[in-house]
Amino acid sequence: MKILSELYVPLVVSVGQVVIFPYYILWLKEASLTFTLFTWLFAAFSFSAALGYRMHQAGKKPANSYIPFLYMGMGGVYLFVGNISTSFEVLPFLALLFQVILGFLQGYHHAWHIEQNTFRLHAINHYLLVGIIMVALSFVKIISPTIFITIFGATLFICGLVFIFMKNNMDSAVSN
Repeated sequence: MKILSELYVPLVVSVGQVVIFPYYILWLKEASLTFTLFTWLFAAFSFSAALGYRMHQAGKKPANSYIPFLYMGMGGVYLFVGNISTSFEVLPFLALLFQVILGFLQGYHHAWHIEQNTFRLHAINHYLLVGIIMVALSFVKIISPTIFITIFGATLFICGLVFIFMKNNMDSAVSN
């Protein structure tokens, strides 16, 4: 029997990415300075996501051992974004780096997620949860979107650590 967190964490991650994305876009718009740079940053994200998706498709299984590190990597990017001051000159370069990393990790995660048995159920629940959460967040008055980005980043990072801890405990239980 699968552990409940292994069944639902991919849903939380995919829903969270969609819910946080508008807040991330606001941050990215501030970081990019011009519309042209903003579109180039999204192009970098898309190309990187395609590469991540392709790397998973071409890779040898088991890719499940990488998933905790994907969560921690995405969480780390969101944590950095949530804690960066937008008033310095290298921010567009950092934004490009974040776009490439985040795109690759999300592309890889999506390729992995669609291969899971629970993906069909997650796809239906995904749309329902995103709608409900977005309506609820529309009523929240908050000073900065970076608070949501930081909270989601911490959530992803913790999910990755929990998976590593669970895997280590399961491995030690099997070896005993």
